[in-house]
Amino acid sequence: MLTTQLDTSLPSPPRWAVRAAHAAALVTLPSGIWRLLLAAGFTAGYTEAGYEAMGFTGWGAVYVVGLTVGGELLALLTLGLVRPWGEVLPRWVPFLGGRRPDPRAVTVAASLGAGVLTLVLTQFAFWWAFPHPDMTPLGSTIAGILYLPLVAWGPLLAAVTIAHHRRHRAAGL
Repeated sequence: MLTTQLDTSLPSPPRWAVRAAHAAALVTLPSGIWRLLLAAGFTAGYTEAGYEAMGFTGWGAVYVVGLTVGGELLALLTLGLVRPWGEVLPRWVPFLGGRRPDPRAVTVAASLGAGVLTLVLTQFAFWWAFPHPDMTPLGSTIAGILYLPLVAWGPLLAAVTIAHHRRHRAAGL
């Protein structure tokens, strides 16, 4: 279905969902900045030997930058669940521009993403329970603090997804 206008029967997202979507987009920043420092050649808490062993140079740096940019872009997609550009995709989006995505498909994809993020990122809540011999003690503490916000990404995405689903169900979409 080709739609270029927003459906005005769709209720506005609740304020808490908008805030949660923004928070989900922001929780990836601390660890992302830290990874970019690693890719730029700063040891950022690693010992010299640990930094060398992790391979943050050459293709390793490209991987780290790609991981960071990809994570940030995925986190920003959460905003599409509460913003007009998520209801009708911008025209510049290849193949889908100007169309309204199927709300059920969006809900399923976002739910799966929330589940995977929760499963994968919960480990960072236990960062300090495991030794990190390749890092300095201060570096390990700082890295743990920078990665801790990622634990909230999955639950925040889940909450925003539920709000998105409820809005579309209320509108009969």
